[in-house]
Amino acid sequence: MIYIALLRGINVGGNNKIEMKKLKQTFEHAGMGHVTTYINSGNIIFSSQERPNQELSLVLEQAILEDFSLPIRVIVRNMKEIQSIMGALPNEWANDTQMKSDVMFLWDEINSISVLDKLPLKPGIGHVMYTTGAILFSVSKEQVTKSGLTKLVGTKLYQQMTVRNVNTARQIYKLMQMAEQEELQDMDA
Repeated sequence: MIYIALLRGINVGGNNKIEMKKLKQTFEHAGMGHVTTYINSGNIIFSSQERPNQELSLVLEQAILEDFSLPIRVIVRNMKEIQSIMGALPNEWANDTQMKSDVMFLWDEINSISVLDKLPLKPGIGHVMYTTGAILFSVSKEQVTKSGLTKLVGTKLYQQMTVRNVNTARQIYKLMQMAEQEELQDMDA
C-alpha cells in the first residue's frame, strides 16, 4: 500500500535540519519500500504492507529520533485518504500571486469538523472547509493578514497539524499515484 509521511517542523528557519537523502535511508532501514522524498519540508512517499497509520507514525518517529536525535511528529495517510482530501479540494484554488491556498493535515486528536470552531479566522474572509484528515483554506493574497490565519501560528491547535500549500499537496498526490502504478507493476512482474 502507498502512504505519505508528512513531517512537522523540519528544515524551517534553520531548525531541525534533516537531509532528505539520509531521511530516505532512515525510512528504508525502518522497512519502508519505494521511498521518495519531495522537497525539503518533509514529504515522504513510501510503500508498506497495510498497517494502521498510527502504527506507521510511531515506527517512523522512533526511527527519526534514533537517526537524527530529533523528536519529529509524523502524520501518515494512505492513498485512499489522500484521494479523499484531494477530491474535496476545489480545482480553482491555487497558491500563486493572487491566492494563498493551504491543506492543513490534522493529527487524529483534532480530526473532526469541530476543529473549524477553534480556528481564529475572521468570518467572510477567505474560504475554509473540513474534510476528513484536513482543513482546506483559501484566501486572496491581499486579505491574508486580515483573515486571522496568522493568529493560528504558535497555538496548541497549530502544533497538532502540518500545513502544505495546495501546489505541494497536488504534487504529493501525483507522486503517490506514480508510486501506486510502480507498485502494481512490481506485483504483475
